[in-house]
Amino acid sequence: MDFRLTHTDPGSNARAGVITTAHGDIATPVFMPVGTAGTVKAVHIRDVDTDVKARIILGNTYHLYLRPGTDVLREAGGLHKFNGWTKPILTDSGGYQVYSLTDRRKMQEEGVTFQSHIDGSRHLFSPERVMDIQREIGADIIMAFDECTPYPCDYDYAKRSMELTHRWLDRCILRFGETQGLYGYEQALFPIVQGSTYRDLRIQSAEKIASCNGEGNAIGGLAVGEPAETMYELTELVCGVLPKDKPRYLMGVGTPVNILESIARGVDMFDCVMPTRNGRNGMIFTSEGIINLKNLKWRADFSPLDPNGRSFVDSAYSRAYLRHLFTAGEMLGPMIASQHNIAFYLWLVDEARKKIEEGTFASWKETMVKKLAQRL
Repeated sequence: MDFRLTHTDPGSNARAGVITTAHGDIATPVFMPVGTAGTVKAVHIRDVDTDVKARIILGNTYHLYLRPGTDVLREAGGLHKFNGWTKPILTDSGGYQVYSLTDRRKMQEEGVTFQSHIDGSRHLFSPERVMDIQREIGADIIMAFDECTPYPCDYDYAKRSMELTHRWLDRCILRFGETQGLYGYEQALFPIVQGSTYRDLRIQSAEKIASCNGEGNAIGGLAVGEPAETMYELTELVCGVLPKDKPRYLMGVGTPVNILESIARGVDMFDCVMPTRNGRNGMIFTSEGIINLKNLKWRADFSPLDPNGRSFVDSAYSRAYLRHLFTAGEMLGPMIASQHNIAFYLWLVDEARKKIEEGTFASWKETMVKKLAQRL
């Protein structure tokens, strides 16, 4: 993997660049639609490519390991061959499940034993096993195994967790170096910064991650309930420590406003389930604010989904029509809304890139965040 920084914004820490992988180039800043189980929910893989024009999607190690199973993925020739996606893929290591499945896991130095949410069977995820699984999945970018701490989290726990994450990282790097990609192309390993909301721990962790000389670096353990301003402060702090010549990935973020504010602080890569999850529930994001399609006010509104008339999906779809689909319980409603939201997120980061290239990102961002947060 290669990363080339092309532009920086004079009024902020925003930057534009290009990540080169075996499955294509990724212009940054970039939003990565989440395809946890190998598919972006409610959106055809063809549409993610040709209509949404996503440059990279995510898969999840824990979920893909359980279903369809790495034996199936390996026989298929990797996730790219299995789901038909020809562009880059990134896989999360399962570290988020350490956080989200606390009632179904037991954590120890060796790793984490999960009880499957499908059939109750038990599975040990060690740093070594997680590297092997991600080799079998075949993602272009794979993540180190870590613990994502909850919020709030007391200092002693956060410190112990961070130190465990660092020890696991050392084991991930060793295992990664001992193995090769299985499908004829190289994979890149990203370490993850942890440390909860404590500045000294975040600095310590960022210094550790920077010293590992990964091909890119991730910031984890944020967007888990802490105030947005705390997230921004810690993101800026960590970006000031991580190397400038490597891409920076803020995991699990976030709202359109979160993304623009984090780009301004030096982040290059984002992912979040919000576009599809909120879309399935009737909420769409637009360039002028947020629309809840289930509200009665849209019943006879025949204007385009975006107030500026931008066609993030087929322009024939009106607010009234999409509201009708949700009211009638038609599955096409969540499908259109999800596709619209992902396309909007991709439009937003593309616009951010253009403004960075023009040197006007900072002023444009200030205007946009006021619009994006309002409810229409």
